[in-house]
Amino acid sequence: MRLKLGVNIDHVATLRQARGADFPSVADAAELALASGADFLVAHLRGDRRHMQESDIKALAAGGRLHLEMACTEEMEKIALKYKPCSVCIVPEKKGELTTGGGLDLKGKTALGVEKLSSRLMKKGIGVSLFLDAEPNALRTAHKMGIKTVELCTKTYAESKNRKAVSAELENLAVAAIMSRELDFELHAGHGLDYTNAVPVSQIDGFAAFNIGFAIIARSLYVGLPAAVKEMKELLS
Repeated sequence: MRLKLGVNIDHVATLRQARGADFPSVADAAELALASGADFLVAHLRGDRRHMQESDIKALAAGGRLHLEMACTEEMEKIALKYKPCSVCIVPEKKGELTTGGGLDLKGKTALGVEKLSSRLMKKGIGVSLFLDAEPNALRTAHKMGIKTVELCTKTYAESKNRKAVSAELENLAVAAIMSRELDFELHAGHGLDYTNAVPVSQIDGFAAFNIGFAIIARSLYVGLPAAVKEMKELLS
């Protein structure tokens, strides 16, 4: 199965917001990424609006290839239902965090809220995935909720500092991939993947898509966005 690439363009907006300017254009970056081989676009609309703005989501969703990352909140539900991205990924979100710290904790009130939100979005024709750690109980819970797509958080793998730790995390991802096939999930992966560490994960059987942003946008400063996207696509092929 061909591995799809979702290009996260949040950090194009980060650069724009740093100066309060109207450029670089998120819409132009999206067009370039898709023309260069991205299968879909990824954008995270955070509660603090540190990069993406609602106007960006409106424009990107209109193109029909937006995968929206969002917290499980009433505000984000209203935005998703208003602009109808092709799919959303429900992610944990904490005030002040530098980036997403890990997968959803599917327990108690959090699990109930995620399940209700997922059901409402799916009833409106919006695909739903959950951002989860490679942990059996989380996968089982997602399955019971009726979730069809799961994105495994690769943060711990990407931040591992030695061969033993890397090997252990690859094994965890491989086991989670086996379990995901048994539960009939479409399996995605993302967080901290780059031009070096994405390849070993791509060789694990069962993944359908990788969502990669920071590494591609950073690489584009040197080679341009089209070349950066094409290079990643070639690595994953």
